Amino acid sequence: MNIKDRMRAVLDAEADAIRSVQITDAFEEAVHLLEQCKGKVLTTGIGKAGHIARKFAATLCSTATPADFIHPAEAAHGDLGLVDQDDMMIAFSTSGKSVEVLEILELARHLGVTHIIGVTSHPDSTLREHCEIILDMGDVAEACPLGLTPTSSMAVMLAISDAVAIALMEVKGVTKEDWGARHHGGYLGRMARTDNMPH
Repeated sequence: MNIKDRMRAVLDAEADAIRSVQITDAFEEAVHLLEQCKGKVLTTGIGKAGHIARKFAATLCSTATPADFIHPAEAAHGDLGLVDQDDMMIAFSTSGKSVEVLEILELARHLGVTHIIGVTSHPDSTLREHCEIILDMGDVAEACPLGLTPTSSMAVMLAISDAVAIALMEVKGVTKEDWGARHHGGYLGRMARTDNMPH
């Protein structure tokens, strides 16, 4: 095996998978639904998808949309206390069949969450039955030579979440000053800082 060839093949496969995503009306509907959210945006997912969900919540917070991540396992032990009636949920699951994720969506409904968006790939995904809007990842072939390690699917999931977050930020009219007020530390905070903000 040539290591550099394998690495190039992985990058190419992930880039191709991202380029193949079809931006349907559902993506626009999801952004408008998020714009109208009066509470928090709660993200969830398990395994590698859970890491993407957590990062999405962090990106939303930076871009002026209050958000938090709920781990499906911890939800069963009290973290569902985060859920309020004005909140929305976004569930990330490539297969859309993870029992823990499906369970948290059912329980969140009972607590008053009215809108759930799903990010999934499999056409027979049970997740689709729980969501008003589906952001379809398409048919993703993993870059792993075993066809098992989540690689291309996670690249697609991350790219979709970033696309949603940035579109939402623009729709809401978030300015550089708004951004800096929520992210005042570090290099990015210095870039966003203005004269009328505390140093």
